[in-house]
Amino acid sequence: MCGDGAPSVRGATRAPGHSAYRGHVFVVSLLPIVLGMLVAWGGFLGLRGSLSYERGAGVRTAATLRSEEAFRTANRIAALPTLAGGTVGVLAGIASSFVPSTGGMLTTVALGLLGTLALVVAGGLLANRAAEHVPAPTTATSPCTSCDTVACLQGSAATCDTG
Repeated sequence: MCGDGAPSVRGATRAPGHSAYRGHVFVVSLLPIVLGMLVAWGGFLGLRGSLSYERGAGVRTAATLRSEEAFRTANRIAALPTLAGGTVGVLAGIASSFVPSTGGMLTTVALGLLGTLALVVAGGLLANRAAEHVPAPTTATSPCTSCDTVACLQGSAATCDTG
């Protein structure tokens, strides 16, 4: 019988009002905690300016990948919302482990994950907007555009035929 303390199908007894799956579903609480820690770590690295332009972490859009300065600026802008999103995930995971019902725990986990996602997306949008305002890098112009490169490097670029 379920809920009255009598043996269940598996032979174990449960206290009245407790779900049979509570112990196994507890693992679901770890999902926002682990995800939140990863997201918060990314936000912390962005705040410090430690995210590498060549690696895969950070806000990666066409505007942020335009230059290293745009990438650094964008990830510093995204750092606080990302750090907050990670914190929301960790706190939601911790809070969900104290909710007495399975449904309440799953709701808390879902809301925590949605909050984390919303803050990370908001940080990414702000970062992209900031990267669009960073001036485009200037390219160095070479005096030799159509002449012999070896002659140019030796300093005799005046011998090039520009016709």
